[in-house]
Amino acid sequence: MKFSQRIGKTPVKNLLQVDGIDEALKNRLWDCIVYLIANVNRKFMYETIRFDNFLILIWTEFFVRTSDSIPYNSSYQRYDGFLNKLREWFFTANWYEIYDIIEFLCSFNHINDLRERFVNHCNIALSKEVSGYRIANNKIAQITSEEEISEIEEAINDSGLWKPVTLHLSTSLNLLSDRNNPDYRNSVKESISAVESMCKIVIGDSSATLGRALAEIEKLYPLHKALKAGFSSIYGYTSDASGIRHALLEDDIEVKFEDAKFMLVSCSAFINYLKMKVRVD
Repeated sequence: MKFSQRIGKTPVKNLLQVDGIDEALKNRLWDCIVYLIANVNRKFMYETIRFDNFLILIWTEFFVRTSDSIPYNSSYQRYDGFLNKLREWFFTANWYEIYDIIEFLCSFNHINDLRERFVNHCNIALSKEVSGYRIANNKIAQITSEEEISEIEEAINDSGLWKPVTLHLSTSLNLLSDRNNPDYRNSVKESISAVESMCKIVIGDSSATLGRALAEIEKLYPLHKALKAGFSSIYGYTSDASGIRHALLEDDIEVKFEDAKFMLVSCSAFINYLKMKVRVD
């Protein structure tokens, strides 16, 4: 994990790649495209017209160019010139244009067997580089919204009295977004620990459990019962006999990216909510 990530200086949007694509992700997605085109070429090795039609569709439908302008080097290496031109465009394209062509390539019905592998390779790349997007039903779907990013940023950027809370949330985010060794299980632990720390500060009791702290907060501030019940349930999920806080084998509970992200966003939102209650009341 980079130093800038550990100390919270790398923006959350960059960590989760919501409105951009960094060099590492761009390289991975380009390799996915090369893999697809190379395998389509092999598939239609003895059906050159079908392979040519595949390239022509990309050229005419995606780039909206004329079919007679498609860049070929030679009849023996038909896709070299095309691939070079595509590469030139790809590495200067806007991030959303890259997602456009990935989605376009997912739309080819006559390469179903290869399309499934292409989608899988792309989703692995998106996951490894912590992109805020995935391919679902052959469409690019956003899995991390601007609102979620805002909740995390607001909770993490606060300091002073809430510094212990910020530390837990920053650690949770770093564990979630570590591209070399993501730790979703401990990310969840840190998120719920941030809520627990927040509640202890609010009631002024460092020894209180989250359950007791929530009960005290409810006495001090009007707290909607559904919110209290929801976070008591989340705490139970992480603390009971089969919960994440216990040292269990990995195959007992598999914590995935979406689980850890949900917990981080939910806990950040609840922390922001409590801060507002304390300040207003």
